[in-house]
Amino acid sequence: MAIPFMETVVGFMIVMYIFETYLDLRQLTALKLPTLPKTLVGVISQEKFEKSRAYSLDKSYFHFVHEFVTILMDSAILFFGILPWFWKISGAVLPRLGLDPENEILHTLSFLAGVMTWSQITDLPFSLYSTFVIESRHGFNKQTIWMFIRDMIKGTLLSVILGPPIVAAIIFIVQKGGPYLAIYLWAFMFILSLVMMTIYPVLIAPLFNKFTPLPDGDLREKIEKLASSLKFPLKKLFVVDGSTRSSHSNAYMYGFFKNKRIVLYDTLIQQCKNEDEIVAVIAHELGHWKLNHTTYSFIAVQILAFLQFGGYTLVRNSTDLFRSFGFDTQPVLIGLIIFQHTVIPLQHLVSFGLNLVSRAFEFQADAFAVKLGYAKDLRPALVKLQVREDKNRNKECFFDFCLHYLKSFPVWDLQEENLSAMNTDPLYSAYHYSHPPLVERLRAIDGDEKKTD
Repeated sequence: MAIPFMETVVGFMIVMYIFETYLDLRQLTALKLPTLPKTLVGVISQEKFEKSRAYSLDKSYFHFVHEFVTILMDSAILFFGILPWFWKISGAVLPRLGLDPENEILHTLSFLAGVMTWSQITDLPFSLYSTFVIESRHGFNKQTIWMFIRDMIKGTLLSVILGPPIVAAIIFIVQKGGPYLAIYLWAFMFILSLVMMTIYPVLIAPLFNKFTPLPDGDLREKIEKLASSLKFPLKKLFVVDGSTRSSHSNAYMYGFFKNKRIVLYDTLIQQCKNEDEIVAVIAHELGHWKLNHTTYSFIAVQILAFLQFGGYTLVRNSTDLFRSFGFDTQPVLIGLIIFQHTVIPLQHLVSFGLNLVSRAFEFQADAFAVKLGYAKDLRPALVKLQVREDKNRNKECFFDFCLHYLKSFPVWDLQEENLSAMNTDPLYSAYHYSHPPLVERLRAIDGDEKKTD
């Protein structure tokens, strides 16, 4: 008897939804707590805490609805054979356009065009509500509806320009790869990622935001002095106009070898009145660089990507696997999608392991900044600056999993100004967050400071 791959996948998706909903309920209970954690008493005002609590609860309720709708649609698409039906429909469209339906690349692009359109339509109500209701209600949204639509159009055009050659290359490699397919796929994605990491800050990011050099002054001098003392090859220091879209605040660094750049959001500079706090945050980020965290993460992702491609090569010709999902042919893209679904259980475990490593890196980077003498400024900075809640990537598509290190640089949010959650459930945090909660970090900094003294 054929193995019921599709039924098993759908069953696991539902089991994981139930488990994650249980964690969400635990987190909701923590968010409803009316008091601050003891470590933050006297540090965060009651007014700020109440605002943070209200914002977190709003996002939590929205998350429950979004996840429920998502699991219903994802399960229905697989269980009722909508995926193979849509593949056939996308092929039937090609002759009407005078194109060859037997050309797998054209068929795949037609399929992806439909999927992208469907995704945009189904996700649009949630994006609009999140941006113009929740974010606006709590004073964060700065976008107009026109800016929102313009960004969406730009993103779609970028997908239309960049997607087809990448998809065509992957299909060609799979068709011609032979016994070394996993190596060829990994090499292609590796080179593609390097190219994207190079052109994104230069060509793509400026399409959405304006980047200007940080003006001369004390802040610039302090950051440059810190970078020089650590032999960090800082070439450019930018301020980005994040305030045009949101009052949330970020900072990040990027670049290869001797061409490093640091970007500060203008909202970060506006909200952190004490320049030394911003420098302390940069010290933490440079700690990641000095301790080779980015390099280790990069290598880990390369290994995981290669293993994933290797696993795909083992099942890409499995007729039973394709038939279980309703396909009587074996298209390359469909094989990648199906394989992505079948390894979701393993990805949950891998993501959890990566979260544990990432949290350890955060403690080490904090300790690095403390050793440089920034404990006094890092502590209040962390009260304001808390790493964005970064949930695991179990639900990402195949290409996101392979390319996610494009977003591997730390991103910060203002804890106090951005109203991040201050009470967190430990199980929820351990499973979802790639960064430790604020309370744990402050406690660790106290310990590191005592060791330094």
